[in-house]
Amino acid sequence: MGSPICEAFGQNLRAIRKSKGFSQERLAHEAGVDRSYLGKVERGEVNITIEKIYLLAEQLQCAPSDLVPNKPPLNK
Repeated sequence: MGSPICEAFGQNLRAIRKSKGFSQERLAHEAGVDRSYLGKVERGEVNITIEKIYLLAEQLQCAPSDLVPNKPPLNK
């Protein structure tokens, strides 16, 4: 698995995506990313770029800060 921060981000992304009624496939298509990449982001397996955070937030009609964990757990 990835870092605790990436995992927390992925959990936020998945929760918001589902609350907005998006499938992974639909969100990936509308944001211009690969569906398998989106799955890896949601599982916390990859460190997403700021640019992609903004693209996903735009499609989900939320603020980028809504996707970012408020107080991310840190690796120790």
